[in-house]
Amino acid sequence: MFKHFLLPTDGSAASEAAIRQSILFAKETGATVTGVHVLPEYHVFSRHLLTLTETKEQFDQEGIAQAGKFLGAIEQAARDAGVPCDTEYVVNDHPYEAIIKMAEDKGCDMITMASHGRKGMRSIFAGSETQKVLTHSSTPVLVFHEG
Repeated sequence: MFKHFLLPTDGSAASEAAIRQSILFAKETGATVTGVHVLPEYHVFSRHLLTLTETKEQFDQEGIAQAGKFLGAIEQAARDAGVPCDTEYVVNDHPYEAIIKMAEDKGCDMITMASHGRKGMRSIFAGSETQKVLTHSSTPVLVFHEG
């Protein structure tokens, strides 16, 4: 039976729903959970034009505050359910790599993630971190489909 779940979060509604279900599953099975949020690395020329006016320190501060909000929601839900929990954020431009590495480093025996339900060309161009984790991870992945 699975004893330690990794719960990645991007703060989306789909991610929050997957976290709620994962924590209920963890409670039923006596598992612990680790929440993770992956922050992008700072780049002077970013996908976001606003980043051009930000310093690395501002970028880091905002990212850490956002991670704290997302991870705080996991901590609260786990506390409310009586499920042991720790959380951590990591910096990596490839979230799927960070998620897989975190699962390995923390000894997680299951990763639970949301699927945002992108289909067709949109999924090809937008990319799916969940799909990448499914493809590259040796750790079992439980996917909660949005919808």
